[in-house]
Amino acid sequence: MNTTDNSESILKEIELKFQAINQKTDVQLEGLLWSKPITYWDYIQTDALLNLQIQRTTLPDEMVFIMYHQVNELIFKMILWEIDQIADTENIQVDFFSERLSRITRYFDMLTNSFSIMENGMEVEQYMKFRNTLTPASGFQSAQYRMIEFASTDVINLTDRRYKANFDENTDLETSFEHLYWQAAGKDYQTGEKSYLLQEFEKKYKGQFLRQMSEFKTKNIWKKFTQLPIEDQQNTELINAMRHYDHTVNITWVMQHLNTAIKYILESGKGNGEATGGSDWQKYMHPKYQRRIFFPKLWTEEELSNWGNEPIA
Repeated sequence: MNTTDNSESILKEIELKFQAINQKTDVQLEGLLWSKPITYWDYIQTDALLNLQIQRTTLPDEMVFIMYHQVNELIFKMILWEIDQIADTENIQVDFFSERLSRITRYFDMLTNSFSIMENGMEVEQYMKFRNTLTPASGFQSAQYRMIEFASTDVINLTDRRYKANFDENTDLETSFEHLYWQAAGKDYQTGEKSYLLQEFEKKYKGQFLRQMSEFKTKNIWKKFTQLPIEDQQNTELINAMRHYDHTVNITWVMQHLNTAIKYILESGKGNGEATGGSDWQKYMHPKYQRRIFFPKLWTEEELSNWGNEPIA
């Protein structure tokens, strides 16, 4: 095909594209005459991105803390983007499922391996000062992380283990929400009263969370796995990939986070051992207490009973 034929073919495809949405092709093409050539900084929105880091103190290492968490939120967005592709694909095929699952796991592997930035990238003295300006905010309030959980597994697997035996997949969402494992970190254990941290979190996101719980009830990662042909569900490589994702999110990632918190909040001897949001952070974070497991049917009874018992590094 020569250049002229190729151009005519492209123009015809463009015309068909705009006819499909009842638009005039010549108007759209004329608009290109006045459009500016794209630049890297406009495409990536570099200036906007680099102006999102606003310190609340004069301590330099606070900028490390802010940027690291913003990077985390961007990676969470990438993970949700891939999960949505799995969830919204009808008659999903194993190759498509496996490729997206691999992407998701690579993102979480990167997050896990990046914790040395936090663990070794800030002076303890600076951190213990600027963290006071965060109160009562907490990483607990990452809405995207909660949405990843809802999109990965059935809600019953995110239920506080104290109540799990009383619930099943038919429990109404409002009741399920009030008994999610992370609710325990935001409530007084004796009275059940919600902390300011949890109240504000729910005020901002509860409606969105309930919609997410409802939407992914039939299309979370586990449900899409069970929609694959039986022979694919029994594929060792795919099972190991599912297990790796589960272990990475619910043990490796959490333990890295916990170890970093222990270094600054406990081992430094410079704080009172309390989290900025006031949660019982060690029991909330350590996987052996809540035993959150996305895909329990892919683990042996022994593995389940020993979940999260890896020693703290």
